[in-house]
Amino acid sequence: MAGHSKWANIKHKKAREDAKRGKIFSKLAKEITVAAKLGGGDPEGNPRLRHAIDKARSFNMPKDNIERAIKKGTGESGGADYEQVTYEGYGPGGVAVLVEVLTDNRNRTVGEIRHAFSKNKGNLGENGCVAWLFESKGYLTVPKSAVSEEQLLELALEAGAEDVRDGEGVWEVLTEPDQYDAVRSGLEQAGVPIESAEVTMLPKNTVKLQGADAERMLRLMEMLEDNDDVQNVYANFDIEDAEMERIAGS
Repeated sequence: MAGHSKWANIKHKKAREDAKRGKIFSKLAKEITVAAKLGGGDPEGNPRLRHAIDKARSFNMPKDNIERAIKKGTGESGGADYEQVTYEGYGPGGVAVLVEVLTDNRNRTVGEIRHAFSKNKGNLGENGCVAWLFESKGYLTVPKSAVSEEQLLELALEAGAEDVRDGEGVWEVLTEPDQYDAVRSGLEQAGVPIESAEVTMLPKNTVKLQGADAERMLRLMEMLEDNDDVQNVYANFDIEDAEMERIAGS
């Protein structure tokens, strides 16, 4: 979890900076389009679409953009036909990496992803080679200044959460995927401010990295997440805070 927490904080900060420039909107629109195509345009009856819209709103994506993306998915307006693909591989130091993609050109995308891995001493693997090292969980973060751990634990468990953990400057609330909506709703109704919320893939264990391997791993994550076709990247690395700061300052 430690590695996830640290990278999640970096990722969310970067994503919010990207949102100011509208850079992240194309990725959000893709997910909305695919969710609407697969499960219909009504978010009340389509959890994946509801989650995609919630995420888009958290980045202040304009309402018109959201509605256009839904219409593309339901066939009311034209648009690219995106394919869902998950790539698995190993980063430097044997770190397990899952890459979730929405693409209209699989050959282009796999070439770009393979290049990112090879440039950073990693390699793509076969389907299933690392997926077993992750599990799907609802993951919410709450500012520590907003509520005590005891108060949050009581509210979260009552709403259906699995656990509350001490994260990097936040409380981390974990849920089973089918309890995510109920827990998020329960915390919001109790007036608990939620900093970030998503259904994600959490590693079952982590691999500690330092030095050159840590630098390459962070560079690999950045290259993958900067790819327009990549929706999500999950990895089971753990890098100490001091090492993170050293790399960020270099």
